[in-house]
Amino acid sequence: MAAAAKTRSTETFVDNKRKDDIRNANIEAAQSVANTVRTSLGPKGMDKMISTSSGEVIITNDGATILNKMEVLQPAAKFLVELSKSQDVVAGDGTTTVVVIAGSLLKASLGLLTSGIHPTIVSDSLHKASIKAVEVLTAMAVPVELSDRDSLVKSASTSLNSKVVSQYSTLLAPLAVDAVLSVVDPEKPDLVDLKDIKIVKKLGGTVDDTESIKGLIFDKKVSHAAGGPTRVENAKIGVIQFQISPP
Repeated sequence: MAAAAKTRSTETFVDNKRKDDIRNANIEAAQSVANTVRTSLGPKGMDKMISTSSGEVIITNDGATILNKMEVLQPAAKFLVELSKSQDVVAGDGTTTVVVIAGSLLKASLGLLTSGIHPTIVSDSLHKASIKAVEVLTAMAVPVELSDRDSLVKSASTSLNSKVVSQYSTLLAPLAVDAVLSVVDPEKPDLVDLKDIKIVKKLGGTVDDTESIKGLIFDKKVSHAAGGPTRVENAKIGVIQFQISPP
């Protein structure tokens, strides 16, 4: 007598709790970083006092500076720090804004994930939202030409409104604009290198003493005791060239 073969379905159990815990921990860590710089955003934002391991004390409300001085270990939190650095390199401003927006998006995403929505769907939705946001911002944007100095000064003044030196914006904004215009290539305005502008700090003066110098500054005073010249008219710098003949 042949025994009838019986088929039996095999059930598998997948534990997703650990995976969800790791995802939630990443989001919460990133949110903590965003909450740290959130209170420094805007014209009424508060300054942060940062004490480094070397004993240096820094007071600032610049998001890039705050995040750069923080000792962040969590990978997701490090991602926000790198996001702020990228914003600083590309635009030079908005370092706090991008972190706060990213933290808010992560908070909203956590609610969607808790509701059972798949992470891929959340990611695709955020990508579509970013495309739409670019379209809206592009439509709202007002083009500014490098030849329009007044508009550039107004833009610089707006950026200074949230800084410690906001009360000196009428002095610093024109200086900043003129400094950038002196080193920018009109044919390639997106490739301006701010390292070509040297900022020299001097003790004893105030912000009102700030001035822009086109050229070179020699920091050392003339030593009258050595008997050297104090003024040279039509000075020229000589260049010595060496020519080595082959043997």
